[in-house]
Amino acid sequence: MSKQELLQNIDKLHTTKMGLERISKNLNINCPVVNYCKALVLQSNKIERMGKNWYVYADNAIITINAHSYTIITAHRK
Repeated sequence: MSKQELLQNIDKLHTTKMGLERISKNLNINCPVVNYCKALVLQSNKIERMGKNWYVYADNAIITINAHSYTIITAHRK
């Protein structure tokens, strides 16, 4: 699977209520989480799939996205 698959489905990215809280806290952001993560995915030079998850490395953060549901599971600073 190439990163093109993730990029082609960027509009499917979403997260849960708990995910919103966790990601906001981990990245120390106070803005729309999903839009922030989409922007990081689009600017990333390193996206890899391992098992059932995508790992996006961008702007000193690592974002974990479920490859089947496109749910943003978590994100944290490197």
